[in-house]
Amino acid sequence: MFGYYFNLALRSFRRNKAITVLMVLAIGLGIGACMTTLTAFRVLSGDPIPDKSDRLFYVQLDPQTLRGMVPGEEPETQMTRFDAETLLREKRGLRQTMMTGGSVSITPDRTDLPPFFTDARYTSTDFFPMFNVPFLYGTGWRAEDDDASARVAVISRTLNDRVFGGEDSTGRTLVIGGSEFRIAGVLDAWRPTPRFYDLNTGRYGEAEDVFLPFQTSRALDLGRNGSMNCWADTAGDDTGVNAPCAWIQYWVELESGAKAADYKGYLDNYSAQQKAAGRYERDPNTRLRDVMEWLDYNKVVPSDVVMQMWLGAAFLLVCLVNTIGLLLAKFLRRSGEIGVRRALGASRREIFKQCLVEAGTVGLAGGVLGLLLSLLGLWAVRQQPMSYAKLAHLDLSMLLTTFALAIAASLIAGLLPAWRAMQVTPAIQLKSQ
Repeated sequence: MFGYYFNLALRSFRRNKAITVLMVLAIGLGIGACMTTLTAFRVLSGDPIPDKSDRLFYVQLDPQTLRGMVPGEEPETQMTRFDAETLLREKRGLRQTMMTGGSVSITPDRTDLPPFFTDARYTSTDFFPMFNVPFLYGTGWRAEDDDASARVAVISRTLNDRVFGGEDSTGRTLVIGGSEFRIAGVLDAWRPTPRFYDLNTGRYGEAEDVFLPFQTSRALDLGRNGSMNCWADTAGDDTGVNAPCAWIQYWVELESGAKAADYKGYLDNYSAQQKAAGRYERDPNTRLRDVMEWLDYNKVVPSDVVMQMWLGAAFLLVCLVNTIGLLLAKFLRRSGEIGVRRALGASRREIFKQCLVEAGTVGLAGGVLGLLLSLLGLWAVRQQPMSYAKLAHLDLSMLLTTFALAIAASLIAGLLPAWRAMQVTPAIQLKSQ
């Protein structure tokens, strides 16, 4: 019967072209606006590392002085170098890494390519396996290279293409920040969204082009990027081991989420020890958040994107209300036809099914229009100067969602008109014919 009802719906469209066009436009415009904003929200709020986001935790300690303390307030969002190096050395997790952002000069060994600056990340060797970083050539450096401040580097595929023409450059040297570095590995395409591992140097930008051992970056005094909070005089050495400054991000990987409580206890004990030693003035105040909790705490998704998503949903609702009115008018205009069908033996259920099939067909046509409008809307988003604009693309799952939402919306809109249509009394309609 579905094929028969679908054929009847197409015939009805041809008989009532104006109303059909208005309904398709209403559904298409609503779906286009809703899917444009929903796609942008989904891209920006997704899980950047879904296979292990519940096992990666961001660590926070509270080394601040008592001055200005508010009971229950959040601790520092970053860590001092002393604390980060101590926790890294004690290795209480499956893996752990400390890091900060930086900027370095690149001097290619090519006369046709002048020196240039690019973003860098100063970190420790566990960074790559912890965050599932893919390699095109080679691997990350060894743990011994961290301790020895070795001149080794991992570079991005983009930088490798630019400097080495895409060849396997592992083992070759590259002048970074005025010093020669041996290339240990070349990353494959990698752009976690959001860039959860460091929200201080851009939340939706590209991953860095150069990765260096943290200790090497300090030995060479390479330039750094990102925020820093100091609460005492640093005597000009704000990145030193004992500097009272928080500027390092610290992540730990645990075997399971259940291990988080044990690690949290370890952080509390460490804080108590530091207070007893006179380094900390405050009572233990620690936090341990997994990836999604960390993103939620930082409210990573821009507020304007959230607002636009709700406005898109509200616009779709308005379009559905208009579609309900149009369907109601269309079905009730065919009361005579429905009365004849009822008199010939069609049940109320069959009338209801016929009307819903027609509403769903409107939704299918509206979904096609909504898809085109969504693609146009996302293209417009990509023209904006925001860092996340280039990420606004409609993938296969969202494409299927477009049609599913369009058909579901039209079926919901058709419930009341279909119910009214099946209430038509055959005798009254036959007398009026």
